[in-house]
Amino acid sequence: MAEMVCAESDVALETPMRVVVGDTAVAIVKDSAGTIHAIGDTCTHGDISLSEGFVEGDSLECWAHGSQFALATGKPKNFPAYEPVPVFRVEVRDGDVYVDVTDPVPVD
Repeated sequence: MAEMVCAESDVALETPMRVVVGDTAVAIVKDSAGTIHAIGDTCTHGDISLSEGFVEGDSLECWAHGSQFALATGKPKNFPAYEPVPVFRVEVRDGDVYVDVTDPVPVD
């Protein structure tokens, strides 16, 4: 079930934002095209918050070791990370952002 996490206006372009849904930390990112993504906030290489990282095109980069994760799939694009982070469904309704952490988007 999707939960409201913030107002759409709270999500700045290419600036990750950390929210917690239940017990799940999520990085909310608006990419350069204006699409809002919800991706697991913990780097799979280390216990580092991805929302403290950098948006690089269609990726979120961990500030600690430079691993980049695809916003759409959660797959790492480079080492040292080799495991994907979860990606969650996002819906914008009436100016609010909703995220469903109960059913992550499958990784191909």
